[in-house]
Amino acid sequence: MEVIDSFSNTPIKPFINNPVHKATFLRSELELNNQFQPLDEFLKWFDSRKSANRFSVELIPFSKLDKWHFTWRFGAGVHSLVHDSGRFYKIKGIRVLMNGESWDQPIIDQPEIGILGVITKKFNGVRYFLMQAKMEPGNINLIQLSPTVQATKSNYTQVHRGTAPKYIEYFLDSSKSKVLIDHLQTEHGRRFLRKRNRNIIVEVEEDVPVYEDFKWLTLGELKKLVGLDNLVNVDSRSVLSCINFLDEEIDEGFIDEISDDFKRGVFTSMISDKNSLHSLNDIIHWFTEMKANAEVTTEEVPLNEVRGWSINDDGLRHGSGKFFSVVGVSVIAGNREVGSWTQPLIKHNSHGLIGFLCKKINGVLHFLVQAKAEPGSFTVMEMVPAVECDDIDDRINRGQIPKFSEFFINASKDKIKFDAFESEEGGRFYKCHNRCMVVETDSNFDIPKNYHWMTLNQIMSLIKHNYFNIDARNLLTYLSLK
Repeated sequence: MEVIDSFSNTPIKPFINNPVHKATFLRSELELNNQFQPLDEFLKWFDSRKSANRFSVELIPFSKLDKWHFTWRFGAGVHSLVHDSGRFYKIKGIRVLMNGESWDQPIIDQPEIGILGVITKKFNGVRYFLMQAKMEPGNINLIQLSPTVQATKSNYTQVHRGTAPKYIEYFLDSSKSKVLIDHLQTEHGRRFLRKRNRNIIVEVEEDVPVYEDFKWLTLGELKKLVGLDNLVNVDSRSVLSCINFLDEEIDEGFIDEISDDFKRGVFTSMISDKNSLHSLNDIIHWFTEMKANAEVTTEEVPLNEVRGWSINDDGLRHGSGKFFSVVGVSVIAGNREVGSWTQPLIKHNSHGLIGFLCKKINGVLHFLVQAKAEPGSFTVMEMVPAVECDDIDDRINRGQIPKFSEFFINASKDKIKFDAFESEEGGRFYKCHNRCMVVETDSNFDIPKNYHWMTLNQIMSLIKHNYFNIDARNLLTYLSLK
């Protein structure tokens, strides 16, 4: 029975029987020998980029923000924090009613669709990816590994009157490259208002210049680097998660190159559509029913009327001291399109916990997926990891941990398959990071109706149809095969 995606009215297939190319992505994931430099040399180069340019980020009061201002509405007071150009993004207030619960919060309104793009090229039959050591003002450690191009529309149309992002022409001019992957994917629905970015991978055959902040890496190396705290940025992880091995000519003999038992289980779960607990049709039905029953409304409110929050020159904060705040920063960056600027950023009060729980069912590795509504989500509800919490320490202290968190908090070493701290987007968040985990269990337990077990084959089949949020997509990049 053919399953139809209700959003695009196109068939969703659990396995592509007509691959568009040979297994060059999979082969790149299994390749750790870089013909340009070994991984330890890359890490030395990457560390050197931190001192190669002048970088400075300083917290400042709102009154020191240059080219930003608060808008006012007669009788309402402070409405939004906006850029003088009317572009880039705004900080607004919203009032949320979700399944009977109501709250107010600030949110980032950035309707522009940006480009998160990676150039790929085959060298001696091995696919490489051109990655950038890029400074963002909110980054932990300032420099993180980003896509070849990471730019808002305001950036690449040069609203800031700076230079154009390097390599942008390969994503805007179809004669210069071949598009392999092009997805419109969502951003964080808890902090962005209906925000999406274009996640693109383009292939080039010609030689391209490699500038001083760029290096070629295999997919296998990138997966290794993701395992290091706060090194590969969220936008890189988002683009890499769109790589779908099901679109390739997969030979099951590849499993002989994978020695680790868990990673062999990942490979089998990815390439096989057999022995899944639920059919893809059942999963679509479950999720459609969850969306149909979700009651979510949002309305815009002036910032000075956001309940529970106060605004002054030092920032916009919740009265309890919890959740997050909006602060101002002054930035100097010697290698950016503009050398200095100021801007507001979201600052979280503690780190979060994001985790996939997995177990073998019918001999195949399944992952626990949650259907979750978020106030700024473009589609109201998305599929997210089993645990998605922005302030886990505070929740532990209050004795209000999210469901299934105990599997991650109390996990034994042999059950933890991935564990690293990963940063959120440094262009909008100030030193915000989450503990990201993949934990295996053999326990039997009941799950609520908003959770479902899915194989990786099913997850990968649905990613291109925009069912999964950015946290879930990012977690998939942690499942390396090498």
